[in-house]
Amino acid sequence: MPDIKQSFIKDENGTVYYWNTEIDPMRKTLFFLHGLTANHTMFEKQVDFFKDTYNVIVWDAPAHGKSRPYNNFTYGNAAAVLLQILNELQIKEIILIGQSMGGYIAQSFIARYPEMVIGFVSIDSTPFGDYYSKSDIWWLKQIEWMCKPFSEKLLKVSVAKQNAVTKVGRENMLEMVSDYEKEELCHLMGIGYAGFLDDNRELQLSCSALILVGEKDNTGKVKQYNKEWSKRTGIKMTWIPNAAHNSNVDNPEFVNRCMEEFLESITIGGYRE
Repeated sequence: MPDIKQSFIKDENGTVYYWNTEIDPMRKTLFFLHGLTANHTMFEKQVDFFKDTYNVIVWDAPAHGKSRPYNNFTYGNAAAVLLQILNELQIKEIILIGQSMGGYIAQSFIARYPEMVIGFVSIDSTPFGDYYSKSDIWWLKQIEWMCKPFSEKLLKVSVAKQNAVTKVGRENMLEMVSDYEKEELCHLMGIGYAGFLDDNRELQLSCSALILVGEKDNTGKVKQYNKEWSKRTGIKMTWIPNAAHNSNVDNPEFVNRCMEEFLESITIGGYRE
């Protein structure tokens, strides 16, 4: 990504890489959090769109992309690293934009440091809280072994087809998962979902929020969970046309316009009543 600086943070579990534009203290700051088995490149279109008007940060989450190897991936550890990065950049208020797993990391961070978050955009993620049945929880715990019967090639192609409907979206997902060996990929999917269950809790958002969901997102019960999330909380939900689970890659123009309108409504130090 041009015009963006690479840095890293080290903790006892490994090294986590992140990229940021020059930080202007007079601008709002956006932190983009990618999904499970992905990396920061899924937000290229968002970085290009927002870098001239906002401070922009992306990362390869712990145990993902360039931030490997990383021991003991948990959402609590991911939130702690996120805090380290913000402290390093001297950022006191943040808008978190999380796709899928990135939405879980965002909510983990909000649960621990609510005073720092002035906005949250969920892209094809699902909510923290009591939305999940015993059956849902059981199936989420089976993901790792369910992946193992597939050949490495078939598994990666299947992941790409499941997450995107456009050629660009599928190519991006296939390129991101190509870095992983099959065993690592299966394990990462397993701990990603199991870790969510471990960190899940009731969470009342005090910041402004927006829910975005691809109209063609057929991953699990994502549509069902998001409809209920919006219904219970009153958070606005927008359907993204011609897009599946990686809706910001499938239809970046529409997603960027939705986010732009939302971001303009947020004031520095602004919280919902």
